[in-house]
Amino acid sequence: MTPSELHDLFLYNQWANRRSLGACDPLTSEQFTRDLGNSFPSVRDTLVHIIGAEWIWYERFHGRSHTDLPSYAELRDVAAIRSRMEELDSSLVAFVAALGAAGPERVIVYRTFAGKEFSGPLGPLLQHLANHGTYHRGQVTTLLRQLSAKAVSTDLVAFHRERAASACAQ
Repeated sequence: MTPSELHDLFLYNQWANRRSLGACDPLTSEQFTRDLGNSFPSVRDTLVHIIGAEWIWYERFHGRSHTDLPSYAELRDVAAIRSRMEELDSSLVAFVAALGAAGPERVIVYRTFAGKEFSGPLGPLLQHLANHGTYHRGQVTTLLRQLSAKAVSTDLVAFHRERAASACAQ
C-alpha cells in the first residue's frame, strides 16, 4: 500500500473505533462488563484488547518491544476507554501521515512478549493492525446484539460514503 492508502486506512480505523464506542455509550456498567463468553469476555475487555494491540504495535513501530501489556485496570467505562483510544488513534494517524514514500518498505524488528524476534516491512504490519481492529470491532457488534443493544456499521464502504457525502456538502 502507498503511504496515502495507509493514511486513509488509519483514518478509517479511527472513525470505526469512534463509531463502536458511540454504540457502547447507552450500555449500563453491568452490560459493559458482563461476561458473554467471547474470546475477550465482555464489551469492555474486547475494547481494551483493541487498545492493547494498538499500543503494542505503535511501540514496536518506534523500536520499543515490551514483555507485557499495561493492565488497563483504570479503563473501567466507555469514557476512559474513549480517551485512551482517541490518544492512540491520533498517534497512529499522525505516524502514518508522516511516512515518506519508502516508509511502508522500512523493515521493523521487534520481539514478541515471549521474546521471539521477528521482522517485517512496516506496510503489511500496519495493514495487520488495522485488520485486527476490524476483526474485534465485529466481535463488539456481536456482543452488542447479544445485549439487545443497537449496533452500528463500521464497514469500510460506510466510511468512504460518509467522507464523500461530507466532501459534497462543503
